[in-house]
Amino acid sequence: MPMAATNSSAAKTPESSQPVAMPAVSSPEIRGPHADRSALGGPSGSAIIPESLPGARPVRAPRGGAALTLTCKTWQAEAAMRMLMNNLDPQVAERPDALVVYGGRGQAVRSWAAFDSIVATLKNLEPDETLLVQSGKPVGVVRTHPDAPRVLIANSNLVPAWATQHNFDALAARGLMMYGQMTAGSWIYIGTQGILQGTFETFAECGRLHFGGDLSGRLCVTGGCGGMGGAQPLAITLARGTALIADTDLTRLRRRVDDKYLDELAPSIDEAIDRAVKLAAAKTPRSVGVLANAIDLLERLLERNITPDVLTDQTSAHDPLMGYVPAGMSHDQAAAARAADPTAYQQQSTQSMARHVRAMIALQKRGSITFDYGNNIRQRALDQGVADAFTFPGFVPAYIRPQFCLGRGPFRWVALSGEPRDIYVTDHAILKAFPVSGGPYAQRLHDWILSCHANPQALLTGDFDKCKPRFEFQGLPARICWLGLGERDRAGSIFNDLVASGRVLAPIVIGRDHLDCGSVASPNRETEAMLDGTDAVSDWALLNAMVNIASGASWVSFHHGGGVGIGYSQHAGQVIVADGTPAAAARLKRVLTNDPAMGVFRHADAGYPTAQACAKDQRLNIPM
Repeated sequence: MPMAATNSSAAKTPESSQPVAMPAVSSPEIRGPHADRSALGGPSGSAIIPESLPGARPVRAPRGGAALTLTCKTWQAEAAMRMLMNNLDPQVAERPDALVVYGGRGQAVRSWAAFDSIVATLKNLEPDETLLVQSGKPVGVVRTHPDAPRVLIANSNLVPAWATQHNFDALAARGLMMYGQMTAGSWIYIGTQGILQGTFETFAECGRLHFGGDLSGRLCVTGGCGGMGGAQPLAITLARGTALIADTDLTRLRRRVDDKYLDELAPSIDEAIDRAVKLAAAKTPRSVGVLANAIDLLERLLERNITPDVLTDQTSAHDPLMGYVPAGMSHDQAAAARAADPTAYQQQSTQSMARHVRAMIALQKRGSITFDYGNNIRQRALDQGVADAFTFPGFVPAYIRPQFCLGRGPFRWVALSGEPRDIYVTDHAILKAFPVSGGPYAQRLHDWILSCHANPQALLTGDFDKCKPRFEFQGLPARICWLGLGERDRAGSIFNDLVASGRVLAPIVIGRDHLDCGSVASPNRETEAMLDGTDAVSDWALLNAMVNIASGASWVSFHHGGGVGIGYSQHAGQVIVADGTPAAAARLKRVLTNDPAMGVFRHADAGYPTAQACAKDQRLNIPM
């Protein structure tokens, strides 16, 4: 079983980061550092994002011949524009008319007027100019130089003592801020695949550590099948396990079935449990979804004395207003309740989260390997009086940190041509560049890439006309795979050469999640239980943003609150374009070396021997 996190409950509620729950007032005034920030309440109804905003219309990045035509003055600006459009593609975004991409209320831009202005500005942006975007609104263009980013983005950032959910919502209600999540407001979301390999890495490592290899014959139970959580059923089956997942939104469940992330739906909780138990006994890697609240599923497992082998959760607990659905409510009832009384709704949400975590702890005591999957549900439960909420660890200290120490993390790329063949060509190139004999994670990389294909043999032989995806692309064709320091820059160079030679039809956009080895400070998630106790130190995320700007990334972002909610994280993102030019080659080398190096620096400084050995092996310059 994973070791419990070393963080104490007291460490989770410092004066400077009181619980995210909102004060019980309806007026949208901004509250300073001496206000009572522990009272539970809610914002005015105007903080709720409606289903559609003024100016809404379908948006889609160019396809076909139009995708090969430059409409901006540089491919860097063109890529930023198309990736913004891709974030709002109906195949990608959860609520595109409301500009919500994923994560409850993670938006791409603040308004449709801002969207139009950003697109117009990017089309006219000179090769030596940079667009500035403040919480989804374009606020200025400055003269820089060709190697500078074409866009700089800052989303949701507040001075620490004012960084409460109440203050954020008050500003958002006045149209002054938006919640950018991680890749929503930084224009590099690629749908559920964006988190798929990271989720696979987590469950694969869980199988290796606890079950002697993989998850064969293991029942894995979880909740939340949205933009992030929707990766879980497929990731579990890729790791050879059997998945049982609950969600209150039938639309989400059906979408995952249609996109081949979820295998089947059961008509009731008991039938879902029976089906999943039978599949696990037969060692069948298959996923079962059920329309239900995760709490009801867990409590029914307890009643029936059925103990999952693995237990986690990816409901939207980071957002008790727009994300989480309290026990006893359907999805439609929740929508009506939050609009009618946001304060009461949040109270019900956080009380339900306490009940949710108590059920997880009860199953853990019965033998389930239990971990938090980064939605801050333990913190919410702790705030509601569940003193042992942090009994089970987060997924990063339990399974992922050894990879962070090597600069490994979620490297992703997108074909601006809109042609799936371009992704197949890059997949083939990745397999050739990183052979199975190449290191401890090389076999897993090959297994992952091949598992993305319905006809892996066609990929291995380079017969791209016969390649087909195992699961559907959402929006522009894209791929993700975890690569580390010394690997990402090689991949970037290979992609740039493919563009230059014409083997792919248009430039390739290369980015990553903000959930990366050296780009985030999140004490309840990525930086939980750091060896030297620096869980809450956010200097590293700021340094990461500055390093990527200095290195020449195509656009760089710095956000607050992604994944775990306002007050609980700061994080940086970068995106760089491989357009086939020598100038791009130089930028790719710098960015894709320096960005993962920040993860090695961060973990070496914290005292991790693996990171220190990696720094020595990669000849990083660490002054002391």
